Amino acid sequence: MQDSWYDRHPDTEATPLVVHFKRPASWEKNINIYYWETRPSSQSVSWPGVAMTAEGNDWYRYEFAEAETAKFLINDGSWRQTKDLTRSREGWYLKDSWSDQNPQRPALPVIIATPKGATYQQSQLITLSSNNDDDAIYYTTDGSQPTVNSTLYEQPISIEANTTLRCLGRNALGEIGAIFEFIYTIDPNADFRKPRITTSVNSGTYLEAIAPTFTIKDDREAAVVAYYTNDGTEPTRNGNIYIRGNAINGLTGPKMILDKTTNVRFLVIDGAGNETYADFYYNVGDNVEARDFREETIYFLLTTRFYDGDPSNNFFCRDRIKFNNRGEAEDPHWRGDFKGLIQKLDYIKDLGFTAIWITPPVENRSGLDYHGYHAYDWTQIDARLESPDATYQDLINEAHARGLKIIQDVVVNHSCQYGIRGKVWIDHLPVKYYVPHGLQQGRIKYGPYKGNLGNYQSEFREDNDNPVAPDWFKERQTSDPEGMVPLVDPVSGETVPKEGYNPNRFFGIDANNLDPNWYHQDGFMSGGDWESVAIQTKHLAGDTIDLATRRDNVKDYLINAICQYLDMGVDALRIDTVKHVERNNLLEYIDAWKAHKPSLFVFGENLVKGTGWGDLFGDDNAPSFLRPWWYTRLGDDPKDPHSGGDSGFSVLDFSLFSTFRDNLSRGSFNGIGAILANDWVYGDATTLVTFLQNHDVGPDNDFRDRFRGNTEWAAAAYNLLWTIRGIPCLYYGEEIEFMKGKPQDIMGNDDTLDQTGRAYFGDHLEDDTIQKTQSHPLYQHIKRLNIIRSRIPALQKAPMSQVNEWGSGMSFVREDQGSNSYVVVGLTIGGQQQITINDVHNGTYRDAVTGNSIDVNSNSISFDVKANSAGIYVLNGEGKIGEDGVYLC
Repeated sequence: MQDSWYDRHPDTEATPLVVHFKRPASWEKNINIYYWETRPSSQSVSWPGVAMTAEGNDWYRYEFAEAETAKFLINDGSWRQTKDLTRSREGWYLKDSWSDQNPQRPALPVIIATPKGATYQQSQLITLSSNNDDDAIYYTTDGSQPTVNSTLYEQPISIEANTTLRCLGRNALGEIGAIFEFIYTIDPNADFRKPRITTSVNSGTYLEAIAPTFTIKDDREAAVVAYYTNDGTEPTRNGNIYIRGNAINGLTGPKMILDKTTNVRFLVIDGAGNETYADFYYNVGDNVEARDFREETIYFLLTTRFYDGDPSNNFFCRDRIKFNNRGEAEDPHWRGDFKGLIQKLDYIKDLGFTAIWITPPVENRSGLDYHGYHAYDWTQIDARLESPDATYQDLINEAHARGLKIIQDVVVNHSCQYGIRGKVWIDHLPVKYYVPHGLQQGRIKYGPYKGNLGNYQSEFREDNDNPVAPDWFKERQTSDPEGMVPLVDPVSGETVPKEGYNPNRFFGIDANNLDPNWYHQDGFMSGGDWESVAIQTKHLAGDTIDLATRRDNVKDYLINAICQYLDMGVDALRIDTVKHVERNNLLEYIDAWKAHKPSLFVFGENLVKGTGWGDLFGDDNAPSFLRPWWYTRLGDDPKDPHSGGDSGFSVLDFSLFSTFRDNLSRGSFNGIGAILANDWVYGDATTLVTFLQNHDVGPDNDFRDRFRGNTEWAAAAYNLLWTIRGIPCLYYGEEIEFMKGKPQDIMGNDDTLDQTGRAYFGDHLEDDTIQKTQSHPLYQHIKRLNIIRSRIPALQKAPMSQVNEWGSGMSFVREDQGSNSYVVVGLTIGGQQQITINDVHNGTYRDAVTGNSIDVNSNSISFDVKANSAGIYVLNGEGKIGEDGVYLC
């Protein structure tokens, strides 16, 4: 037809429009579609429209007989309705969003058998499940191939003899998946006990050569073979044999003479094929040079969020799971690991850092424990961080081989809500019996926690394996993975699982009934407790239970546990939640660790959101005995720092950091000079650990977000931190403005980690992205600052003098007499400036940034500094250090 437009070729046959709608749970079940302005022929209906056809699973369908495009809204005949909609092709409407395919289309069935097919000593009750909630499962146990005419799975299957179980599933669309086979062998005489291996010389650090022997034991009279390596590689069945023979009474091999740092690794295999891997680590000789820790710069990372080297150990916490638009869980909380960190050690070394601070690596338990601050067993490294070829010891060894130090984060103040494995029990019901309001046991679809809660990677879905639990609880640690067998709550007498039953019995804590040998019983933090002595005996939260840190049993346990990591080669410790432990009590732990390893550097987190001077200057609302400086001193007068000397313990410099919201985040140094003027308060201000960002709070927006200021202001901030007193620390990703302006931690009720400063960083470290990462101006800027600082001893160790700050600039002098190092520093933030410093030593100064040389003979020096840059004039210095960058030139 002439003079007319068409949405399709006029000779093409029309395709009727089909729309699908997912009924919200709150709507009535009679769903109508009210439409108007259909095309190509205009049609309409009267309110409330025509009924849509139910498709199942709360989906409804309507096909327009002649229309290809329509305007419409969908309603339930009452007041509930969608907004006005338009559609010109088939679509599925779910939660205010269109999809071209059913976003809830079931996948092809994948069948899982629990327990898995294997050899067992007794009969097993097998539970089958599929990846879609409403899949039908058919099975056979006679060796035949299953079909949809085979037995329909409705209840657990009893396997009492050797059986091959074959299964297939059919989803709601009638699609049939693959056949899955599970082979069960029931053998009362089966040998499941792995052989054991012990040594005559424990792993540790030794100054002189050692000669350990290794002993194998097994429970059966059959040949045992022990393979070994001593070059760090993984032992195999084709490798060197250490010893073989009958080990029922113990079998000891020959001595190994070790005169250098060696990792002796074993693979021991018994007659039944049970395998035991074991590693023994010997740091022999002065293998890691003990240096003044002020010479270091620190790269801080959350191990689980840095780089994923081994996807097989990934794990989803039960809280804050991220789902994609297909409803699939992604971005596991436990994602990065030691294998990934080992693979990226050279990245950190290239950036110029010499020490790596990792979050606590000990075994954790909590609904959100990926960060490591919910310790359950301080004597064990969390398996979700390790791989067979990448243990914690491997990480330490690989770091030391590159000249990098390892700083281990340590929690002394609290345990998780499950107590401490093998030591103390905290009363709970097994979490697998928890059923929220409105849900049914076994029908909870919550990512990998499908069916019910509990450790989804555990055979029995139990996340609390504490051996000191009462008998009624221990029985459920190894039974009833689906949480279906009734259990009587010994506290209330009610039976679970029960919809909506008291969540506190699964997740809460009765503070009045905790074991006083291990825990304080003063309740939970609230209101003004945060700025009072109550902070030292009350619980932070329901999954951080305050330990009775003065009791000898607690001290012995924690001190000895951490000493084993010092023996493995850990170089320094960072202590969490410092102000929650009374100072003299905390120093008992620190002094014990320093006595065990005299070269040890220890610093801690005492978080304040102000200057943090306590009783000293009238500008603080809390007593000094809670403040950072108090922990660096030994005196007994909280209003007189000089009443005692240096405690030998340092802290993160939150007092300085707390000014950054008002200065560095706004392109100014204003107020920093006043903070530095009070350095005398600390035991030794040159050991403070300084930082712009960390994992808990940021310098922006009331201490919430990652740095959102201009990039040049960040560069000026790093110029400051790398030249003033203290040990600079960078939080992972700062080098590329990672997650700029995002909250450091989850804030909203539905936030997931990918929306925060704790997002996964590994995507920036892949082979196809790392070059871009390393070319970022801030990466190159920080790399150069690390080089400069490493070559000027005064920037590492010297106190500051002649500090002058005027908002847009700063100047100061640092002199380290022990190394005869003297440096004059001028900093700018904003525009280019000329900086003059008087009362300096005479002589020839050379700028480490530009190479400019100035002869001083009148005790005064003047020099120009470009915008957001630095002048670092070293007396008798070597001149320019490193290559020019965008912000340091």
